[in-house]
Amino acid sequence: MADGGARLIIAPEVAQLEVRATYLVAELDTRVASAAFEEYRAALCEKLLAQYSEEFVQNDPVLEGYRELRRRIGRSVRKYPCSTESLIGFLRRKGTLPSINLVVDIYNCVSLETRLTLGAHDLDRVSGNIHLRLAGGDEHFVPLGSDREEAVGAGEYCYIDDGNEVLCRLDYRQCDRTKLGTATRRCFFIIQGNPHTTPEDVENGKARLAQLLDKYCKTD
Repeated sequence: MADGGARLIIAPEVAQLEVRATYLVAELDTRVASAAFEEYRAALCEKLLAQYSEEFVQNDPVLEGYRELRRRIGRSVRKYPCSTESLIGFLRRKGTLPSINLVVDIYNCVSLETRLTLGAHDLDRVSGNIHLRLAGGDEHFVPLGSDREEAVGAGEYCYIDDGNEVLCRLDYRQCDRTKLGTATRRCFFIIQGNPHTTPEDVENGKARLAQLLDKYCKTD
């Protein structure tokens, strides 16, 4: 894994909310494909589909931790579901996960397996460092898949670069500008938990991500 220079800086007020996060920088080829990974993903989906019942989703303490964070900052649990719960919902409806590209598919599998929220950004499109802080309401945010700016409410915990661009709103939606594309080579991954996960859980998620990237995305 590479040292891309950028860092994740967590503000004290977000740390007090018990939003637990770390990061990983890696140089990868987002154009590659892997039949072995597709076999792994299919087996994982089959296994977790049997585990992630509606009752499980409603009562799992890790998923409840993200809902708790919404309540702490006064945001709707229903309107702003965490990305992991959305992935589980997709799995339960479709029996599989969406296929974007190998790198995105890998971190989605780690998210599904660990119930941590994961995201990735094209580091060459990030300005400076990334700050996990409470939004002031004057930041810029264009959601993934959109070309229109969306207002972000003051008090939301967000990942914001030195250019005042929101890279990820809550653990709900990423921005469009730094999405991984076929030209992406340097990836900045964020691995995040909540009050119901431990720092060790987050570090284990990071290690699992690194393991799968090394196994399926080797560029040599």
